[in-house]
Amino acid sequence: MTLPLTPTLPLAGAEQHALREVWGNELVSLAAVHPDLVVVDGDLANSTRADIFAAAVPDRFFELGIAEQNLLGVAAGLATVGYVPWVSTFVPFLAKRALDQIRVVIAQPGLNVKMCGGYSGILTGKTGKTHQSVEDITVFRAMPGVVTIVPADAVELRSAMAAMQAHHGPVYLRLTRDPGPTIFPAGHQFEIGRAVLLRDGADVGIISTGVETVRALEAVDLLAAEGIAASLLHVPTIKPLDVAAIVAVAERTNRIVTAEDHTIIGGLGGAVAEVLGEHRPTRMKRIGWNDVWGESAPNDYLLEKYGLNADHIAAAARGLIS
Repeated sequence: MTLPLTPTLPLAGAEQHALREVWGNELVSLAAVHPDLVVVDGDLANSTRADIFAAAVPDRFFELGIAEQNLLGVAAGLATVGYVPWVSTFVPFLAKRALDQIRVVIAQPGLNVKMCGGYSGILTGKTGKTHQSVEDITVFRAMPGVVTIVPADAVELRSAMAAMQAHHGPVYLRLTRDPGPTIFPAGHQFEIGRAVLLRDGADVGIISTGVETVRALEAVDLLAAEGIAASLLHVPTIKPLDVAAIVAVAERTNRIVTAEDHTIIGGLGGAVAEVLGEHRPTRMKRIGWNDVWGESAPNDYLLEKYGLNADHIAAAARGLIS
């Protein structure tokens, strides 16, 4: 299988956008054409930026306070009477505190609820280990029927939100706090279940997701400067997974590095290992959280300490080649 290359913008001088800001503004745009869209929030609107929606469409915004189980129950109720509720809260509260409600009243009946988790991963504004959620992809991809989406930038997020609204059924959307560079051109189209090839090389394959793809792009440039040609596959949908694209990169390179701001246990790395174990056994290395808790510190320090920056991704690729 030959994968088409998807164009990206240069990282140098790229526009910076916080996904939470883009999410809040895009909800307003979607609401203008979808009268059934509503937003329910768990007392975090000024952090998730659901407050942008609240200010623009106040009659379709519902503030439910610090009561996440009730928040998801209300979302389920709204879905049963024809609304499309978008849930706004932090990932650790969504993926843990409200998990039983999600499982029983949303996922099992397959209700049309869009669950949006802000402040994902390690870069959460020095909130510390209680607010650093690096297990959520594992949780949601293991739950039958829940589409799991992890966009890389503002362009992909906007397109993904349109796809979420069009998709009937439960969806989990993983969002980050801090601004990041725009890597896709304006015409980029997200498609549920489709991975995109960003670089093509035969020496090693890198498979990444979410904003970690930005660091993977940096790693590919580092390797290219050393004469190492790396393929880079961006996987914005963890479930359903693009099995054919993953196998194609493994066939092309015979070596795979996965990269994610998430635990390597059950996240993207685990999913790729499952695919390759069944379809195309391949030497691989998983870059991500290695069964540890986080801490509060500046972003660059955390990326270095936990091995998530471009240097660590490139080093893993070199190790497989050597």
